[in-house]
Amino acid sequence: MRIPVLEIFLVLLLIFLIAIVISNIKVVSQGYAYVLERLGAYHNTWEKGLHFKIPFVDKVRKRISLKEQVVDFPPQPVITKDNVTMQIDTVIYFQITDPKLYCYGVENPISAIENLSATTLRNIIGDLELDHTLTSRDVINTKIRTILDEATDAWGIKVNRVELKNILPPKEIQDSMEKQMKAERERRARILEAEGQKTSKILIAEGEKESAILQADAQKETKIREAQGEAEAITLVQTALAESIKRLNEANPSKSVIAVKSLEAFQKAADGKATKIIIPSEIQSLAGLAASFKELVTDSPEEKPQRSKTEK
Repeated sequence: MRIPVLEIFLVLLLIFLIAIVISNIKVVSQGYAYVLERLGAYHNTWEKGLHFKIPFVDKVRKRISLKEQVVDFPPQPVITKDNVTMQIDTVIYFQITDPKLYCYGVENPISAIENLSATTLRNIIGDLELDHTLTSRDVINTKIRTILDEATDAWGIKVNRVELKNILPPKEIQDSMEKQMKAERERRARILEAEGQKTSKILIAEGEKESAILQADAQKETKIREAQGEAEAITLVQTALAESIKRLNEANPSKSVIAVKSLEAFQKAADGKATKIIIPSEIQSLAGLAASFKELVTDSPEEKPQRSKTEK
């Protein structure tokens, strides 16, 4: 039986051609870019979508991610302005903006960024003292990012952010800083305690002051009310006295009635605590007047003529 060699060859050739065509169809995903070379030279940059390259002529040089990437570099030894050696490691956030420059601009972009960041960090820290270095992270980050961003433009890289991850001074410097921090905390504690005592004394003094003011106000109010009461009492007494005098005047009393009233007033004066009483000359004959008043009251009309005859 004769084997159809030609037919088998054609089938294999067809399969081979189909495989070549399929292998040269490329689909670029979102967030990626392909750098295409034709006969060893840069030809095009494929972005997302479906693409086809010419077999044995075109070649995908590099598959590049356009996403933001993060690189954590190991600690680098740096020396401050006051000759203190410390270890600082950096974290860099970057993004590829030009795949062509990234592919052909530098041989190893990550290593180039690492070395550039290390030299830049040494230059910046060399102009700062230790204390300023520990408190100027934002300033250092900004300076490094600016320098790296300018240098990596030629490589198609955009440096978005640079962060100093750790700053590690020598062990003896750390011990000194811990002692200083402990002393500062103790000083602040003493200041807070003193301020608390001061505030407490001020509050107590203010409380005592307000209490004294309230007591004085209460005493003042009491005296005012007592004075007002006495004034009202005196006013009422004087009003009553004036009213009584008015009524006596309206009644037109006789001299005998006036004499009796004088005796009553003299009696009240004599009942007091005075040891000496001065008797006015006008009331020296008060006894006679009292007797006369008694006769006026007790004698009947029939007895008056007989007594007058006897006296004669």
